Amino acid sequence: MNINLLSEQEAATLKDWIAASSRILILCHKSPDGDAIGSSLGWAEYLRSLGKNPSIIVPDAYPDFLHWLPNTDKIIRYDKHADKVETLFSQADLIFCLDFNVPTRIEEMGELLTQVKCKKVMIDHHLNPSLDDAMILSYPKASSTSELVFRIVWQLDGFETMKKAWAVPVYCGMMTDTGGFTYNSTDPAIYFIISQLLSKHIDKDKIYRNVFNNYSSWAIRFRGYLLNQKMNYFDDLHASYYTVTREEMTRFNFIKGDLEGLVNEPLRIKGTKLSISLREDTDTDNLVFVSLRSVDDFPCNKVAEEFFNGGGHLNASGGRLYCSIEEAEKIARQAIKSYAEMLRK
Repeated sequence: MNINLLSEQEAATLKDWIAASSRILILCHKSPDGDAIGSSLGWAEYLRSLGKNPSIIVPDAYPDFLHWLPNTDKIIRYDKHADKVETLFSQADLIFCLDFNVPTRIEEMGELLTQVKCKKVMIDHHLNPSLDDAMILSYPKASSTSELVFRIVWQLDGFETMKKAWAVPVYCGMMTDTGGFTYNSTDPAIYFIISQLLSKHIDKDKIYRNVFNNYSSWAIRFRGYLLNQKMNYFDDLHASYYTVTREEMTRFNFIKGDLEGLVNEPLRIKGTKLSISLREDTDTDNLVFVSLRSVDDFPCNKVAEEFFNGGGHLNASGGRLYCSIEEAEKIARQAIKSYAEMLRK
């Protein structure tokens, strides 16, 4: 099966840039998820196989259920080591931007990225990529950035030398960005890639357990509470939303990752087309994080763009509101009613 993505010129340029660079950075988006961390770890492992020593930099904390992945101890958090990160940026001769499409996705680090004068490569699967003076390798139809990392390593003839420490995060990233291969995963190439990753002796069942069955008892209680007490369901519109307040997060001993994937749960209700999660920021007043999920051809990315200052994929998008949770709830209701005709179909 031909799974190559790059043109001959892109592949040659990428090889040349890597060979000529000695101070390489790998960046991923704020609040990194499984794909952001998995693709970054996988790409770093490939670069190490070429004799490089890349630095992985993330804007802030990532979920507890990803800390078991190999080489996470090498990840540098900007919010904890800003001075060190700024020094690394000033010295960088090549920067890889993984799993984000615009500099604003890395927030404060975005200014460092746009100001630094070095070669830059964006590897991503989100719509409308934009990064000045960069090689942009964007494939929105891909299941994940981790899938892109696999395909590029494969095309650059790196697969045979890759070990389990590469295959595990790549598989994890693909798995998490498709909900365990339950959505955005109909391309036969995905399963060819999985078969090749399995040849590296990964335990896919254990990876699944480590990610999806790794919650505290508090997290399970919290998820049950939200679905039981906070979910608002519109039977006639086949849509739902729920809110999460700062007080509730404190009450249930919330840690990052405890509510990962919960927005998908209402989609298990027969006929449901749209699910929206509204969560207060733990530190900043009047900041609400929004996650949207949908099924079939319902465009939750359009809802995110129109109502929540966001965007994303057809069936998985996000955004944010700068208002109280009560105001955010009113906006969510307005968004659902505005798409009533499509939701009723």
